[in-house]
Amino acid sequence: MSVEVAAAAGAPTPVDEPTRRRRIGAGTWALLGLGAVVALAAVRAVTGANDIASSGTIAAAIGLAVPIAMAALGGLWSERSGVVNIGLEGMMIFGTWGAGFAGYQWGPWAGLAAGIVFGALGGLLHAVATVTFNVDHIVSGVAINLLAAGAVKYLSGLAFVGHPGGGKTQSPPIGDLPTLTIPGVSDGLGTIEDKHWFFVSDLAAIVRGVTTGMSILTLIAILLVIGSFFVLWRTAFGLRLRSCGENPVAAESLGVNVYLYKYAAVVASGAFAGIGGVFLAEVAASAYRDGQTGGRGFIGLAAMIFGNWRPGGLLAGSALFGYTDALQLRRGGESVHALLLVLFLILLGLVAVRVLRRANLATTLVATACAVGLLLWYLLTDEVPSDFTGMTPYVATLLVLSLASQRLRMPAADGLRYRRGEGG
Repeated sequence: MSVEVAAAAGAPTPVDEPTRRRRIGAGTWALLGLGAVVALAAVRAVTGANDIASSGTIAAAIGLAVPIAMAALGGLWSERSGVVNIGLEGMMIFGTWGAGFAGYQWGPWAGLAAGIVFGALGGLLHAVATVTFNVDHIVSGVAINLLAAGAVKYLSGLAFVGHPGGGKTQSPPIGDLPTLTIPGVSDGLGTIEDKHWFFVSDLAAIVRGVTTGMSILTLIAILLVIGSFFVLWRTAFGLRLRSCGENPVAAESLGVNVYLYKYAAVVASGAFAGIGGVFLAEVAASAYRDGQTGGRGFIGLAAMIFGNWRPGGLLAGSALFGYTDALQLRRGGESVHALLLVLFLILLGLVAVRVLRRANLATTLVATACAVGLLLWYLLTDEVPSDFTGMTPYVATLLVLSLASQRLRMPAADGLRYRRGEGG
């Protein structure tokens, strides 16, 4: 019997994972964050690339990370219940179209609600196929992606053609969601940022980027990630849901309605992906456009996997991708060249941690070789070629997360077919 199912039945359990790992406390996270700011400040001072820690870069990074984080959160809910959700991209597409359809007619809040509903309907379709009819999860996910891309093209022709600003590939303009700015803070921090003082200006730029012009949807997304952690890891509902992804037969034998929990998780997964789509249509742009998701559903799935199926990990992966993506958009060659030094410091830190923990020697050597290679690349060149800058977020995220996440553990029954009654 899995320890999680035993806990779901109320039995005491010493651990909630087969192999307990030491948790990183709030104080350690604060020190890591402080160290990251010092590293950025040092790199900025050495390279003179001010955009690597400017408020504009931080604000852009947040905007680019949110849709990926929402897709990753959707994947987390689904896969923790044992259903692989490769259809996140399609659910995001449904979300963007729902935001465009309802947003231009009844306002951005209606667009948000419609995007959630459309995304949830995509999740419901995936749940019916995989849970009720036992269709292979990958086949169902691919089918939803193809269906979504084709369906929104057809619906756009019916709903948007003939309206001002609308057409077969885009909706009419949508109104803006409210933004949040702390009064009196932005101007003062901007003055300090412009001084380019070591560490102080960098810290001011980061705080200014977070507190100035933040969309209300960004705040909602952050709360959803935090709330998901408490629901999935601190409530009986979450414990039962995760038990379905670890051992559904044992969960059923203890009275858990596995079908119900899988349905709830996959529908919620679609709703979260839909919110990611709404962000693209209403915050990143001001209308629905064909091809707007740009594969972010798949990137979110990768962020969830590299984040080890946990909220904190997926948030870190999404933030890293958003930051590197934002950096290549702001003075690409110069900023990405400075990013080589940042990545060198990150990998150097990872190597130090692995040496202290006496981790796998081969991986440590690979991380060391990558760090040395990045340093040599920085020292022997003046700028990163423009052809490479567009690949920066993908390469950097893959490099750092693949070397940092060497103890991945997916839910034991993730992707496995299950039929009601197998638990006797």
